[in-house]
Amino acid sequence: MVSKTNAKAPWLPRPVIFLALVSFLNDIASDIVIPLIPIVLATVLAAGPAALGLVEGVADALAALLKLWAGRHSDRAGGRRKPLVIAGYVLSNLARPLIGLSGSWMTVLLLRSLDRVGKGIRSAPRDAMIGELTPPDRTGLAFGFHRALDNFGAVLGGLTAAVVVYLVTADLATVLLLSAIPGAACVLLMVLGVQEPRKAPAAQRAKLPPLSWAMLSPPTRRYLLVLGLFTFARVSETFLVLRGHELGAGVLELLLLWSALNAAKALASYPGGAVSDRLGRRAVLLASWTAYAASFYFLSRLDTMAALWIVVIVYGAFAGFSEGAERALIDDMAPPSERGTAFGWYYLVAGLAAIPAAVLFGALWQWASVALAFSFAAAAACASALLLLLWVRPGQRATALSV
Repeated sequence: MVSKTNAKAPWLPRPVIFLALVSFLNDIASDIVIPLIPIVLATVLAAGPAALGLVEGVADALAALLKLWAGRHSDRAGGRRKPLVIAGYVLSNLARPLIGLSGSWMTVLLLRSLDRVGKGIRSAPRDAMIGELTPPDRTGLAFGFHRALDNFGAVLGGLTAAVVVYLVTADLATVLLLSAIPGAACVLLMVLGVQEPRKAPAAQRAKLPPLSWAMLSPPTRRYLLVLGLFTFARVSETFLVLRGHELGAGVLELLLLWSALNAAKALASYPGGAVSDRLGRRAVLLASWTAYAASFYFLSRLDTMAALWIVVIVYGAFAGFSEGAERALIDDMAPPSERGTAFGWYYLVAGLAAIPAAVLFGALWQWASVALAFSFAAAAACASALLLLLWVRPGQRATALSV
């Protein structure tokens, strides 16, 4: 079994920092592409909000199913997680640039799904690596730092796409293909820069209990169910770009809006994780989810780009503030030998809720009204915060998921 890094280690361990840099490069590549997907669907391929909801929902669900398998597999391998993480980054960065060559929204669905399959393979093992490498009193800080660099990568990706569109070419296919450059750098850094700690011999590895929802501790199950409900509030942020498109913004302004959203998330992620180490994960989540509800309420009412800019930045700040705490709480409740499995369940529950959440949101938008769609998301955020307050009582770290 791998032990955590000595609590006297300075700040954060080097492999954790390198994992954050890998995510930074990957998100540069990813966010050259992601904010352009709704634009490609709406303009080039003549598809509406329902198609966008289906693309994002199916892609996220596929990723979620693989995250449980990948997390469990990395536990069964005695904590050897790096090969899965590398494979996930390779697949995503092969599929993602090809979205620009799509001739139909079905092709976009296929390539976006492959991109998310790569995310599914890497996410739970990577988060488990961060958890096992970090001292317990800095777990929120580590996940907050990781999310901060991830979001800063999204900022730079959106700005890169904006600069290319403004100064070089407005051809979206060319812009999307450029994402292969930071994607290749991401894979190279993961291969050469991130070293796993030495693992225990196979004979010393703990035997894992059967993989079953019932084997999770009651507090963990309740927390995951509440997160599943919150997925109906945490709709794909590409819908914010689509809203801007409907309000008349051009491609350049939408890319800048996307970058501003991720800048707000990035600036809030690190302090949010640090605050959760001192004040508790649940307090941070409650503040953030309540702000989610308010943001979506205002999104249901606004009708100008100026108002959209303000609400998106506020929303981004509170979204980033809770990202580290949300993952750190999973690490808090997971037994060390099943850390990958715990993160796999976390991603699975959120992903299984992603298809109905995204499709329902897109359908409400397209066949009812944008106000109803965002009002529904606000109500889901309110309900989630209330259940987190009244129903979820995180305890001490379990010694096994069967506790």
